[in-house]
Amino acid sequence: MNVDNLITDQKLNVILQTSHQACDQAHALVDLIDQNTSDTLSATQKAEISKQQSLLLATVAQLRGLNRHANLAARDTKAVTLEARQTVDKLHLQLQNLYYEQNHLQDEIAACESYDHKYRQLPLMPVDEFLAQYPDQATDDENALLFARIDHERVERETLENQRQELLKRKQKLIADNKRRKEDLANLDNDLEKFIDAAKPIQKLFEKEA
Repeated sequence: MNVDNLITDQKLNVILQTSHQACDQAHALVDLIDQNTSDTLSATQKAEISKQQSLLLATVAQLRGLNRHANLAARDTKAVTLEARQTVDKLHLQLQNLYYEQNHLQDEIAACESYDHKYRQLPLMPVDEFLAQYPDQATDDENALLFARIDHERVERETLENQRQELLKRKQKLIADNKRRKEDLANLDNDLEKFIDAAKPIQKLFEKEA
């Protein structure tokens, strides 16, 4: 495959064509000099050689200018490419950070989903019974329904706790009443014994008269 066919950039093709032109002119000048090797050249021959030299120098100067512009363009292209590469590297780094963050969030979500929450151990009312008792909750989603059941369990426990506290107060009151009555009965027994002791002389008197 011809190397010229591999170059698609228009500016580089111009440089390549100018290079070929300079090469052809150089070969033509060498051939012209070889053909006129005599020590005495005619004015026409000297003029032709001078003309070919001028053409070659002009082409070489043009080639140098094109080469200089190509180098500057390549330098600018490298700078643009470097800047673009830095931008791509920065975006790639951000993408990697997002990827790691996504993995971290997925791990956190998985940990939360597999966590043994306390509410799972609560003896909540079954869903069907809860909906039968509270039909207005039937349109709630799963989370809202769960919160409603937990709140229902809280209210029920608070009610039972209030009842327990009330029964405890009543129990303590009954214990205190029983204790007071026992003390009253004990005092009554003491008074009765004292009365019996005081009545013994009278009883003996009645027994004598009898």
